[in-house]
Amino acid sequence: MNAPLESVLDITPFRARRARLLARMRAEGGGIAILPTAPERIRNRDAHYLYRHDSYFYYLTGFREPEAVAVLIAGDEDRSVLFCRAKDEEREIWDGYRYGPEAAQAAFGFDEAYTVGDLERRLPELLADRPVLWSGLGYDSEWDGRIMAALNAVRANSRTGVVPPHSVRDIRAELDEMRLVKDAFELDTMRRAAAISARAHRRAMAAACPGRFEYEVEAELLHTFRAAGSQAPAYTSIVASGPNACVLHYVENDRRMADGDLLLIDAGCELDGYASDITRSFPVNGRFSGPQRDVYELVLAAQAAAKAAIRPGAHWNEPHEAAVKVLAQGMLDLKLLAGSLDGVLENGDYRRFYMHRTGHWLGMDVHDAGEYKQGGEWRSLAPGMVLTVEPGCYIRPADDVPQDFWNIGVRIEDDAVVTADGCEFITEDAPRSVADIEAVMREGRA
Repeated sequence: MNAPLESVLDITPFRARRARLLARMRAEGGGIAILPTAPERIRNRDAHYLYRHDSYFYYLTGFREPEAVAVLIAGDEDRSVLFCRAKDEEREIWDGYRYGPEAAQAAFGFDEAYTVGDLERRLPELLADRPVLWSGLGYDSEWDGRIMAALNAVRANSRTGVVPPHSVRDIRAELDEMRLVKDAFELDTMRRAAAISARAHRRAMAAACPGRFEYEVEAELLHTFRAAGSQAPAYTSIVASGPNACVLHYVENDRRMADGDLLLIDAGCELDGYASDITRSFPVNGRFSGPQRDVYELVLAAQAAAKAAIRPGAHWNEPHEAAVKVLAQGMLDLKLLAGSLDGVLENGDYRRFYMHRTGHWLGMDVHDAGEYKQGGEWRSLAPGMVLTVEPGCYIRPADDVPQDFWNIGVRIEDDAVVTADGCEFITEDAPRSVADIEAVMREGRA
């Protein structure tokens, strides 16, 4: 049976990441790092959910099979060890190709490889005389139990002179810092994922019209994702029309769209382990009404202000602060709020219509790894970081809200790479201006 596409994967970035992690470990006293991939999950009876690897594990290995563990040893001579499923041609008839240790060692650049069935026997030996254990304790209780059993096996042999690790460090904290700044390989993959997702949003705009169901538009997104080579959506797609656009995480996607509705779509694909994340809001009938346009232009202006605030050295919260200031002033101008700008910002009245943050880290996970503060202060942005920029405005019916604005929900989200002198939106191909959106919708109806 032929090997999958990973057999031609460029393993250079993965080996480089392992080398960087080993250097960090040596700087902290050396030791052993142990990272399992994600387990398979039962959906019902004997059917599994579509398998997806653990992001931390994949970041260091490039290996996508389940039942695998990576072990890195930092010492006088660094070692990288992979445990994976045994080669089994009979099981391959049922489940597809599996590498086996010998082929996996060669394909993914490990120093050693063994079957995952050998892990329990070899783990105490690998742990012995390692000063520090780098693991994700507390992340998976079953895995914690296996680690503790191996540690106890080392302690049981203390009379022979072997010593177990004297301290435990969270390997995820080290990897979070590494994953915050993307390398060229990652940025290339994320640009390709963004291009696919932008194409999907264009297709959705062209397909939406009064009378169709939200799930019909969702199907257009999913078709484009898969047809372009994406493995899966990066998260459950939000296709929210009319009042549903004011529900931040609406995912039922089963309402019939009506003339006069806005449709908010928050959807992105995952490509080769990396997420994209785009939100667009547009009129189902192809033309913004006056109030819809007013709210849309306000959110667009808030996004522009946030984008202008993204640059190396700026702190994480600056884009959010810039967006909030524009949104709050716009809410006053549209008579959604009363008072002064300073007052609305100070008392938080704007949160009635804008209740979430303006962005999040993006990478292997749609809400990617990495802390937003360091030492109690907002983290400074640096080239290579990737974040979303997604202000919004959600107006539910209320006695003190002009009726023309009821059920208008707008969010505009793009993926931003911090560059040496600012930022780059890598999702620009998804139409964003009122004129461009209406033009795409006209073409779709031609």
